[in-house]
Amino acid sequence: MQLLKLNSTLKFMKLRIPALILSPSLGSLVVNQLNWGLDFTGGTLIEVGYPEAAKLDEIRIQLDRSGFGDAIVQNFGSSQDVLIRLAPRDGVKAVEIGDQVMVSLREDGQEVDMRRIEFVGPNVGEELTEQGGLAMLTALICILIYVAMRFEWRFALGSVSALAHDVIITLGLFSVLQLEFDLTILAAVLAVIGYSLNDTIVVSDRIRENFRKVRKSDPEEIINISLTQTLNRTIITSVTTILVLLALFYQGGALIHGFATALLFGVFIGTYSSIYISSSVALLLGISKEDLIPEVIEKEGEDLDPMI
Repeated sequence: MQLLKLNSTLKFMKLRIPALILSPSLGSLVVNQLNWGLDFTGGTLIEVGYPEAAKLDEIRIQLDRSGFGDAIVQNFGSSQDVLIRLAPRDGVKAVEIGDQVMVSLREDGQEVDMRRIEFVGPNVGEELTEQGGLAMLTALICILIYVAMRFEWRFALGSVSALAHDVIITLGLFSVLQLEFDLTILAAVLAVIGYSLNDTIVVSDRIRENFRKVRKSDPEEIINISLTQTLNRTIITSVTTILVLLALFYQGGALIHGFATALLFGVFIGTYSSIYISSSVALLLGISKEDLIPEVIEKEGEDLDPMI
């Protein structure tokens, strides 16, 4: 049974120009940039636990008195769990930093338990930043080659534009909200690329099929017909995926909260881009029936009368 029964074709392409706007996300990425996590910046991360709800302002004052004025202090999962992030310090081991922090937190006699301590060097952080960017760039190039061979170069550029759109918008969300961007978020962004590509390939395949079947409509109308026909499948896939991600978001715990956030937003944006961005770019590049209908090659002697 279909989710929607549409008696007419939806005019998706009427909004193709406004759909291509990326300025808010690009502006935030330029001005605010990303709140890089410890995986990329390097430094020390300390998780501590309090018997009662922790007072973050007092913790910041205690750390400032001990020379850790640059510490980033935030709750982690619950009001009793606190995450402390410190910039790297030359010549000081992570264990020594952890001991100094614990002494500072316990100086007023309060019970504080250390849950974990992690250290990432700045060289490792720079390497992860470079490798993460190369991973996304390599994925986009491979997708461009595949779609160009499988469909047509205009669809290839449209698909890569849609994927780049998804990445920019998702990164823009983390930039605007200043959410921490670490390796788990990078993994989520790569997963969003895969999800969006799957949706885009389905839409592109239907468009190519309708270009060969529908002879009397112009390219814009054929794309509208194709998007309308695949709308049921797109909505069902997106809704079922979002339901799973909502469960991870609310019940998965603080460790994967950012991962689930990126995927939730990415699935929504990926669905949007598979409908608007990929098809709009292909249409703006002048996709036509001649580009998708295979040429009929006549064999030598095919037009001769076989009885002669």
